[in-house]
Amino acid sequence: MEERNVNTINLDNLSTFEVLKKINEEDKKVAVAVDKELPSIEKAVDIIVESFKNGGRLFYVGSGSSGKIGVVDASECPPTFGVDDSMVQGIISGGNNALSGWLEETEDDGDLALKDLKEKGVNRKDVVVGITASGNTPYVNSAVEYSNKIGCKTIGVVCSKGKLNEKCDITICVNVGPEVIMGSTRMKAGTAQKMVLNMLSTTSMIKIGNTYSNLMVNVRPINKKLKDRVRQIVKLATNADDLVVSKVVEECNYDAKAAIVEIIMGDGSKKAQELLEEFDGNVSKAIDSLK
Repeated sequence: MEERNVNTINLDNLSTFEVLKKINEEDKKVAVAVDKELPSIEKAVDIIVESFKNGGRLFYVGSGSSGKIGVVDASECPPTFGVDDSMVQGIISGGNNALSGWLEETEDDGDLALKDLKEKGVNRKDVVVGITASGNTPYVNSAVEYSNKIGCKTIGVVCSKGKLNEKCDITICVNVGPEVIMGSTRMKAGTAQKMVLNMLSTTSMIKIGNTYSNLMVNVRPINKKLKDRVRQIVKLATNADDLVVSKVVEECNYDAKAAIVEIIMGDGSKKAQELLEEFDGNVSKAIDSLK
């Protein structure tokens, strides 16, 4: 990753299209590298799911580009899966100011990591994911060391072998090779990190029942667009008449899960919510029980 890429040494002498072609060729290697780490990603997901089931939270911790990627993935979980804002959180060294600008000097501050985790009340029920392309970022290493000390499960997301690799319960090491521009880890390394975090959060949400088939059944209907989406989701899940869908969705206060189960129960029953509670909100299990 920190080596010089022999395929892009003449980058500044190429045409615009040729530069784009080189970048695209390197990007294609990322998915292949992620594929090799699927067994480790699977183990990490199992750890996260177990934590969620026990009332724990998921924390992404990083600096610079890695930190920003973690914050973005965390911030997308509530609107996509309808979970509380606190369930998945991103912590970046330097805080909010580092999101809109750059405070790269904070990545060397191990004490700041302890302060940030303590402010969030991180405890042994939680899972902490340290994100650092090199594996050597002091802020991230300090965060993982503290998390281990208090009994958290820890996961590393790195792109090369570094100090972090031996400190985590699971390390996901995606070897993307040298960057197009030497050391610019916002490129292939950043893409790899984004792909891995997408997998961790999305698969974990699926496993705790926040989807039905490939539908976002736990979406929060906080505006007209999302209310329309709930109707669409219920329609796709049940293939019911539009009038029936609208009626039941409104009766269920735009709770897609309850509306789907109620329609499939087919007798106008109002016990859908009770059935969902029995199966921890899992629509598939609730429907299977009817069979």
